[in-house]
Amino acid sequence: MACCVLQITGLIFGGIGMVGTLAATVMPQWRVSAYLEGNIVVFETIWEGLWMDCISHLGLRLQCKFYDSFLALPPPLEAFRALMCIAVVLSVLSFLMAIVGVQYTQRTKEDPRGISIFILAAGVAFLLTGALVLIPVSWTGGSIIRDFYDPEVPAPLKRELGAALYVGWVSSALLVAAGAMYCHF
Repeated sequence: MACCVLQITGLIFGGIGMVGTLAATVMPQWRVSAYLEGNIVVFETIWEGLWMDCISHLGLRLQCKFYDSFLALPPPLEAFRALMCIAVVLSVLSFLMAIVGVQYTQRTKEDPRGISIFILAAGVAFLLTGALVLIPVSWTGGSIIRDFYDPEVPAPLKRELGAALYVGWVSSALLVAAGAMYCHF
């Protein structure tokens, strides 16, 4: 009974982590404009994501523009795009493996070896997905913090941590937790 509860909990954590990974990948709020030096009159908010930049005018009108050229992107952004796309695909596959493993567990309780193959594969895939999400999210967060405190970066170019980074960190934690639950068997 405890094993079934752990499997269902891992499935829920993995499902939420999968949805969060997809959300963090498509959200444009990776980097958000910072307001410094006592400026309380703000007309624009700038969001920078993996796929597009957005500008919000007075919180009323939002204009988003996809990046024009794939070749003009900085190499870290290209790598982060690739890692997040791989993480989305891998999270879907690991979630499907977990579903198959849980269903297989319910049908055949007398074959523990068959159970461990599906569950262990899902666990390893969840752990790998969590690591793939954690790398670009943490790297971006570190560069934002480094640039924010760098006195040579002009104030209009300083950015703050966006909502997509927090979604990515939570998703990564849930995916690692799901992977740990499934690798426990």
